[in-house]
Amino acid sequence: MQRFLVERRLRDVHVRLVRAREELAVLDEQLAAVSEEADEARLRSLVSETPLAAHEYTEVQRHVDAMMRARAALSATVEGLERRRDELLMNVGNGS
Repeated sequence: MQRFLVERRLRDVHVRLVRAREELAVLDEQLAAVSEEADEARLRSLVSETPLAAHEYTEVQRHVDAMMRARAALSATVEGLERRRDELLMNVGNGS
């Protein structure tokens, strides 16, 4: 592969990687807040033993679960971009 093509692809992967890492950092902050809310809702549910409190906990926990799935997907994206970046860097280093 011509060097300028590799370098262009490397820049593209770098931009995507930076963006994905920023999104992951934001998602981690949001997940921490929602997880804390879920913990509080669980405690309220245990203490009050009412159907409403149990329902509130279930709803908040669904959000946590959805965010965890989104985090796993985004984390996999970051890992894939890092692998691609490393492959491209090897190509540049090999003089390809």
